[in-house]
Amino acid sequence: MLFPTLTFGLFFLAIYTLSWSVRRSNEWRKILLLLASWIFYGAWDWRFVGLLIGSAMLNWGTARLIDRSDGAARRNALVVAGVAANLAILGTFKYFDFFLEQAGMLLAAAGWQRDLPLLQIILPVGVSFFTFQGISYVVDVHRRKVAAAGLLDITLLMSFFPHLVAGPIVRASDLLPQFRHSPRIDRGMAAMGLLLISWGLFKKAVIASELSVGLVDPVFFDPGAHSRIDLIAAAYGYAIQIYCDFSAYSDMAIGIAALLGYRFPHNFNQPYRAASLQDFWRRWHISLSSWLRDYLYIPLGGSRGGAVSACRNLLITMLLGGLWHGAKWTFLLWGGLHGLVLSIERLWRAVKPAGWPALPRPLAVFGTFHIVTLGWIFFRADSFDSASSYLRGLARPDRLPLTVTPLAVALILLGGAMHFTPRHMMQGIALQVRRSPALLTGFGLGVAILLIDAMRFEGVAPFIYYQF
Repeated sequence: MLFPTLTFGLFFLAIYTLSWSVRRSNEWRKILLLLASWIFYGAWDWRFVGLLIGSAMLNWGTARLIDRSDGAARRNALVVAGVAANLAILGTFKYFDFFLEQAGMLLAAAGWQRDLPLLQIILPVGVSFFTFQGISYVVDVHRRKVAAAGLLDITLLMSFFPHLVAGPIVRASDLLPQFRHSPRIDRGMAAMGLLLISWGLFKKAVIASELSVGLVDPVFFDPGAHSRIDLIAAAYGYAIQIYCDFSAYSDMAIGIAALLGYRFPHNFNQPYRAASLQDFWRRWHISLSSWLRDYLYIPLGGSRGGAVSACRNLLITMLLGGLWHGAKWTFLLWGGLHGLVLSIERLWRAVKPAGWPALPRPLAVFGTFHIVTLGWIFFRADSFDSASSYLRGLARPDRLPLTVTPLAVALILLGGAMHFTPRHMMQGIALQVRRSPALLTGFGLGVAILLIDAMRFEGVAPFIYYQF
């Protein structure tokens, strides 16, 4: 079930009405939202609702055992077992066939040809998100940052449909306190929720979907058949597409949760304004970057032990962060590129002479954006050979006709303009919506949806991060 569809609109309208009609009973409200979340997830494949429930019960039980244990050795053993179990779920569904294929290739290269038993496992939507959420909950209970909660709250935490399949990765410390009491919603919260949903709907249905179909997909499918200008345009187009696609999901998830009375953390903060790659990861997919920092980079040692140790930990973190996105070598290359540049930045800060001036911010932003865009080529390419062909094409003399259209260029520019829209402008618009009569607000929302529907192109592609 996709957010920008009529099916989801009717589904959410029903859940919104029912959830506020039972607001006096917080327990029944949570049960209703949990059932709705299972219906939402089951609309993709009912077989994996059991996996979602089992994952929640695993983390609920592990956290309860940790919370009731006094000895450090037992607590440590339990948290290791809980994290290992979550990683086993993720590894089985996402990486089993990949690693088996690599093992088969290594055996073949050594002269030991073997037919290994590939399982052809279907990847459950959002499995990376809800397993990471389960890991963070178990670890936070072990660290005594949160108390072990009841089964209903944990199951709803991991199943809550606004963030279930593509984030943000909402931590227990953010959402469990909100589950303890019946939520309330004011006009300001509702106004910002409606604005974020409309804003995200436009970014996804109009900009991201058309850039995908009209420019990015054809060029990345066969880089050798397109001119250098097309390749450059598609690289910029994908940078805008993935931002508009993923930030649209986050905006809509935050807006939908707000209309149900819950607050999610922001997940994007104008990432292409970053003046360094470190700054980029403070702005892009904030819930994942902070998760990697708190549950991987810092436990590895963080910046303790000097610059060299910090660079090693950065490389490990980003390589595993790349692998989190999928079982492909291109994701590892993408993560390795980011880890390498982050390490270079860290080393430069350690050895830079005190009197040297900083690079002018416009140049730093320009350079960072193009490093990120280069990384997106590996991220989007289907294989290493495809990425290599793409990079060779960027240096190839133009002998092919242009296929990039004025519409694609206009959408790239429009998506960039939306990216650079100041947050205070959005807050100002939300304030005006809050002050407007409810009837006028409803009419304006209806007109906005009709206009977006009229401007969007045929069909709505799944969100990019559904595959992760």
